[in-house]
Amino acid sequence: QVRLVESGGGLVQPGGSLRLSCAVSGIIFSPNVMGWYRQAPGKQRELVATISSASSTDYADSVKGRFAISTNSAKDTVYLQMNSLKPEDTAVYSCHVNVRPSWREGARDYWGQGTQVTVSS
Repeated sequence: QVRLVESGGGLVQPGGSLRLSCAVSGIIFSPNVMGWYRQAPGKQRELVATISSASSTDYADSVKGRFAISTNSAKDTVYLQMNSLKPEDTAVYSCHVNVRPSWREGARDYWGQGTQVTVSS
């Protein structure tokens, strides 16, 4: 069973940094794409950053130059390094992977439970 476990959220002052981690277990294939999304209160979920199996990255305009997405060599953990954090970055951040769960099945989307990031003085 594919499982995603996030860590690293918390409270940080404006201008500070946080690093989110998402450990993916139960996979036998490397993910096609891994990413981070966020949802602030009263707003729709939005894409923050993605990284493909070929290590191609994509970022929301609002985080370009401040956030960096990466994976470990095993492609079973995805990170989001967040620098120069702003109050508007406050949201629940969720990890996403698209991966083939078994030989019998096609690729599916999986989500983590989310981790709160609060940027406030």
